[in-house]
Amino acid sequence: GAYWDSEIKNAQVEGYSNFPVFTTKQGTDVHYLACAKAMLEASPAIYSAFATHNAHSLAAVDLLAQAVGVAHFEFQRLHGMGEPLYEAADAGNRVRVYAPVGAHEDLLPYLVRRLLENGANTSFVHSFLDPDVPAEQVVADPIAKVEIGPRRHPRIPTPPRLYGAGRRNSAGHDLSQVGVRGQFAAALKTLDDGPAFAAGPIVSGKAETGGGELVRMPAETGRALGAVKEADADAINRALDAATAYQPEWDRLGGPKRAEYLHAMADVMEANAAHLIALMAREAGKTLPDGIAEVREAVDFCRYYAQQAEHEFAAPVRLPGPTGETNHLSLHGRGVFCCISPWNFPLAIFTGQLAAALAAGNTVVAKPAEQTALTAFEAVRLFHKAGLPANALHLLPGRGETVGAALTDDLRVSGVCFTGGTSTARLINRTLAGRDGPIIPLIAETGGLNGLFVDTTALREQVIDDMIISAFGSAGQRCSALRIAFLPNATADHLIEGLIGAMNELSLGDPALPETDTGPVIDADARKALEGHLERMRREAKILHQLDAGKIGAEGYGFGPALVELSSLDQISEETFGPVLHILRYDPDNVAAVAAGLKAKGYGLTLGIHSRLESFHNAVKAACPVGNTYVNRSMIGAVVGVQPFGGEGLSGTGP
Repeated sequence: GAYWDSEIKNAQVEGYSNFPVFTTKQGTDVHYLACAKAMLEASPAIYSAFATHNAHSLAAVDLLAQAVGVAHFEFQRLHGMGEPLYEAADAGNRVRVYAPVGAHEDLLPYLVRRLLENGANTSFVHSFLDPDVPAEQVVADPIAKVEIGPRRHPRIPTPPRLYGAGRRNSAGHDLSQVGVRGQFAAALKTLDDGPAFAAGPIVSGKAETGGGELVRMPAETGRALGAVKEADADAINRALDAATAYQPEWDRLGGPKRAEYLHAMADVMEANAAHLIALMAREAGKTLPDGIAEVREAVDFCRYYAQQAEHEFAAPVRLPGPTGETNHLSLHGRGVFCCISPWNFPLAIFTGQLAAALAAGNTVVAKPAEQTALTAFEAVRLFHKAGLPANALHLLPGRGETVGAALTDDLRVSGVCFTGGTSTARLINRTLAGRDGPIIPLIAETGGLNGLFVDTTALREQVIDDMIISAFGSAGQRCSALRIAFLPNATADHLIEGLIGAMNELSLGDPALPETDTGPVIDADARKALEGHLERMRREAKILHQLDAGKIGAEGYGFGPALVELSSLDQISEETFGPVLHILRYDPDNVAAVAAGLKAKGYGLTLGIHSRLESFHNAVKAACPVGNTYVNRSMIGAVVGVQPFGGEGLSGTGP
């Protein structure tokens, strides 16, 4: 069918255990007949309709109906297709003709789907019209084909094996399944009914809890989730001493052994996925789909860096050289890495940073964002439980101006991984440059003023869908999120109309509920900044639409997604970290100049393009180079090893 490719790809992307469709044409054909038999046997309780242009299927259904004595059913065909087939097979059966009705803009995508369906190499219509395919092959019995052929297509990897034998794909969860939703509901109930969380530093495997700052739920600020004790100077010193002392031993283990620990870390997260997703829903305001994606990303990081450790740190590599000379290259850890992670990806980025550092032979002191330290605490406990040596990883929660500043200024730190704001990255860079010690690397990933360029050839429905996902998914709290969409003058009104309609379908509310599309922003400061930005936009630009935050706005930090139309690119100079999408109309003939104007803002993280013209793709990419360019798809959801993520300019130091 027309959506077969999408079903296959979606199952692979979502990490399902198997496909919801057959991977071979004969498998599909046999299943069609099995369903037809069951339906006919259920007559007269149901009235059956069989849509097909396949001569074998038509004949088989007719014989099945005769065998069970059913005459009350119908065939269906598409208008303009299958007329000779049904004329030749006329046996008095009812035939309904299925015809498209609607405007030209609705007809075109419909016709494209039909072309895809009938143009597939394995389709009956395509094979029938191919003079090189013998007639007996076209009408061959699909059951006989299944008996002698493979049950699965040998060139279509199942979702778990998407990345080959060397790396297992992370497991997804299909929220359309009642049982899956039940698992998450049970995990949430266990979390809500259980004792309050108590978190704090974990130094050499020992948790130091008691007292500390209360953690309140962003979706319901009247409820406290637990408390986090900040790391003091003594805990910081002990963690750095232990990490420094253990690093040479950790480095000597070699890449393959360290990879075993990383695989164990991935497995323990998958085993505890429901608990972690429930915790992130409460602490970070993550919706269930976002929580599932978060755990999967963390798992992917561990398995990817395990694979890298096995390949890059296994043994010295012999290099070419002159006769009588032997040269070898071996890679080793630098020492202790300080990993400073953000609140918007409290598990994925937190895990990705430390997994990379550990894989390379470094020990780690991790400072999570103060808003989401409970998730980090649970993750480190799980990692140690999975067997990771206690002195390889230490957790030091606290504020950036205290714990973060102390770590980046300490000469025992040999490298820093940071994800967060550009201003904070600059501060860390200045601190490292001012240290009276070795020059150490800073790996930074910061924000972006991310644009989407649309031309008149783009498919309206896909553009709107991708804009909704990219701008309002995760409440717009992704560094890769869409911030400004450039719409062509000729179709802007039509696109905006559809976009507003799609916004009205978004469900704002408790992120722990399966039906919620958008949860709260992280805290009061984040909402205040968004409200201030919209106030300025009301004066300087035009608010086209904003959703009411409703109950979550009254009880938590809910903020209604907003659509703003700009008259000039000068009206925006930096990212607005939340569900606010800016629109700017433009002339596609001037796309290079407009894209260059966006690049002049200094950022370079993600870029989106929606067009069917390769020349348009190339013009935009040349004028606005960034870390990740996405063509005819959403701008979020990069997978490690598939879409290496990292920006340039004000957006960081690269992948």
